[in-house]
Amino acid sequence: MAIEVRIPTILRTYTDGQKAVEGSGATLADLFTDLESRHTGIRERLVDGEQLRRFVNVYLNDEDVRFLAGISTELADGDNVTILPAVAGGMV
Repeated sequence: MAIEVRIPTILRTYTDGQKAVEGSGATLADLFTDLESRHTGIRERLVDGEQLRRFVNVYLNDEDVRFLAGISTELADGDNVTILPAVAGGMV
């Protein structure tokens, strides 16, 4: 099963600069474990314990997984996962 994962600029150091990588897994948690096997260190940037980190947004085919089943969201062949860390900024 091939799932395309879009990687934000801030995490591309873990994927050798690649904007997108392929992964596999029945759930989002499985996908992150699969990514970790080839891109060491990326999982800890996305997951805290058994939940998504507070400031990491993950979309499955443009649907926010927090409104689905979170890290337990089921995946299918051909799905697209987009990782978007929240970014703060502005004037103080």
